[in-house]
Amino acid sequence: MPTPSENPQEFDAAFETIEQQLSLFWRRARAVSHAISRSLHPEVEPGAYGLLMLLQREGPMRVTEIAALIGIGKPSVSRQVALLEQLGLVTKADDPDDRRAQRVALSPAGVAEVQELRSRRLSFFREALGSWDLTDLSQLAGYFSRVNEALAAAGQRKHQKPEGQDPRPAPPAQQSMADGD
Repeated sequence: MPTPSENPQEFDAAFETIEQQLSLFWRRARAVSHAISRSLHPEVEPGAYGLLMLLQREGPMRVTEIAALIGIGKPSVSRQVALLEQLGLVTKADDPDDRRAQRVALSPAGVAEVQELRSRRLSFFREALGSWDLTDLSQLAGYFSRVNEALAAAGQRKHQKPEGQDPRPAPPAQQSMADGD
């Protein structure tokens, strides 16, 4: 089977189709998340569902950890956490490892709400994909997993600096000193 480096034109065409389909999938899945999140409160952003699911899966976390895992800025996460706290879905408590920081956790009402939201989301996708063969769904899950692992690995490689080198260019004054000027 040819690899992307052996046939770059076919890779580019396949990637363009993948990019279009993932973008369409993302918009449609986001619309579902948006509707589900808005059912909590009109000001709740679509990412709130993912934030609540993350807290259910991982347990109490700092806002900075949540932001890093979700891939959005700390101010956006802080706003959503504040609103979810007002709604009684999350609580904040001092971090036992660092009293200056706080950990966010699901409240009992948040646990119940996550179960309800998850049930509604699963119901939607069960109806939408209900005619699919389970083997196809499993293969799709495997492909998504492989894509996410490859993207994570590529991201890590991009952010790793070679040993003894800083990947960022030095400021002009430092460059001239480094060049022996």
